[in-house]
Amino acid sequence: MKKLLFILFFALSANVFAADAEINFTKNIFESAQKSGKTVVVNSWNKWCYTCIKQEKIFKQARNDFKNVLFLSYEQKNKDIAKYLDIDYRSTIVIYKNNKEVARAIGITKKEEIYSLIKKGI
Repeated sequence: MKKLLFILFFALSANVFAADAEINFTKNIFESAQKSGKTVVVNSWNKWCYTCIKQEKIFKQARNDFKNVLFLSYEQKNKDIAKYLDIDYRSTIVIYKNNKEVARAIGITKKEEIYSLIKKGI
């Protein structure tokens, strides 16, 4: 009975811990932004990743604070994008500027650290 209650509780509460990031990465958007010289922040996330959930909350704020920066996200299970960007892990943040990578971090969740990373591309 305890196992059944635990399974039922977990099933009902699982969505509370799921990341809710906007999946908006496409090669065309990324390459176009690169050609125009725009700073691009790419976030690799996973729906059930606690670190990713914390990062996404900060990215929602950052989108307002960095109006001239393009924020792109994709789910790590998309291996084609991961290979194209050479990203092996979820919760990876990569900053691009002028067609080159200028910063990369894995698993950071503090606002100050994420903002500092973004500023390396500005």
